[in-house]
Amino acid sequence: MVYITEDLIRRRAEHNECEIFSLEEVSLHQQDIERIEHLDRWCKELRILYLQNNLIPRIENVGRLKKLEYLNLALNNIEVIENLEGCESLQKLDLTVNFVGRLSSVESLRHNIHLRELFLVGNPCTQFEGYRQFVVAALPQLKSLDGTEISRSERIRASQGLEEARRCVAEQEQEYLRRRAEEKEEARRKEAGVEEEKKERKPGFDGRWYTDINNTASPESENNKENQELNENPKNPEEDEEQREHEFWHTPCSFTPESRLEAHRHLEEKRRAKEKLDFCLTEDEENNTIILDLEVYRHMDTSLIDVDVQPSYARVSVKGKIFQVVLPAEVKPDSSTAQRSQTTGHLLLTMPRAEGEIKVTKTVPRPPRVRQNRRSGGLSEDDQRKNNVPERLEVDPSKRTAVDLANIVPRQIAKEGPMETSTPDPPAAEDHFSEGGTSQLFCKEMSKSERSQQIHGVGNVQRISE
Repeated sequence: MVYITEDLIRRRAEHNECEIFSLEEVSLHQQDIERIEHLDRWCKELRILYLQNNLIPRIENVGRLKKLEYLNLALNNIEVIENLEGCESLQKLDLTVNFVGRLSSVESLRHNIHLRELFLVGNPCTQFEGYRQFVVAALPQLKSLDGTEISRSERIRASQGLEEARRCVAEQEQEYLRRRAEEKEEARRKEAGVEEEKKERKPGFDGRWYTDINNTASPESENNKENQELNENPKNPEEDEEQREHEFWHTPCSFTPESRLEAHRHLEEKRRAKEKLDFCLTEDEENNTIILDLEVYRHMDTSLIDVDVQPSYARVSVKGKIFQVVLPAEVKPDSSTAQRSQTTGHLLLTMPRAEGEIKVTKTVPRPPRVRQNRRSGGLSEDDQRKNNVPERLEVDPSKRTAVDLANIVPRQIAKEGPMETSTPDPPAAEDHFSEGGTSQLFCKEMSKSERSQQIHGVGNVQRISE
């Protein structure tokens, strides 16, 4: 069931910059709408409203459209003319090919004083004797009925025989309502039978069809023989479907709102069945690949297909509709290929498996050693604080491949201010322990050559300064 939504109206209001409060004309035809709603609150400025070729069974929620001049409800399931008294500016009403059988409901249009054209072609009421005479006399403001202009002499004759035409129309209307009640009851029984047949057509666990599983206990009965014949010669599901399709369209039925709804729903089911794409997912052990065969429509342009392969799933967008399947193993998206058959149109995805699957391994950290405080006999504060820290996964240092850039440049510690640099401390005296156990301090002595070089350098500096 399709509903009238704000988004639907905005998409139909492109000529009005998608503004609906000031919309004067909107076309909602062929949308499979089954109810008129929201228009009288959202689009109060409407002058022209197209609702033809939908599944609307009743005229409703249009009484607040004071400026509405033209209402097109052709090819719907309307049976009664009603709820149009509030449309003060209505000039043209099109109800072609509906199911209006209550011709007396035409008199509700007397309040629409500006009504000039009315179309009722294809409705059951047009078969009534005295139909045109009754409508012309009941609606004196009309200028044209079913595309034929109403002359002054015709109006005078119709008004003179109005009472006789009203009595004749009432009798035929009662007969029509009686037949209509029978049609509704027959449609209800038929719908119940179709639902029961669908339940019986459901296959068993092995995919075959059975008539009655309770009769399998008596192999000598006739039902068991029929079941054995069915099992030996099973029907082809495609042929069975074709036979049901042929019976549906070639079985005569009366033209009623129920039959029109049934045909629409049948077509909708067929359309949805065609939208479902069959696929086949296989694994090629020799080539170590996973193959996805998607039965795309043969005549569809390849530009409407978008493929996205990920390590764990594959996604295919066909005309904006998503098909996604989870893969049984990890694949390499960069090495995957997509090909399409020129004869069948099928899409073939070849996805090579990854050499090794990525598995998350959790290393169990070594429990910290418990150090007891000798004085208190319990855990120290540092150990207690470390034990409260949650456990984290650790990486094996041998597996690390990244370069550690943390300790490339050693930090310099400032002593007094940011501009001062730290000077290296003088080398500390080395402790040498004698064999007797006493320590002695030895300072590093310069050699005679080093002292002579320093003295020579100082002499040169003094000589230059002089």
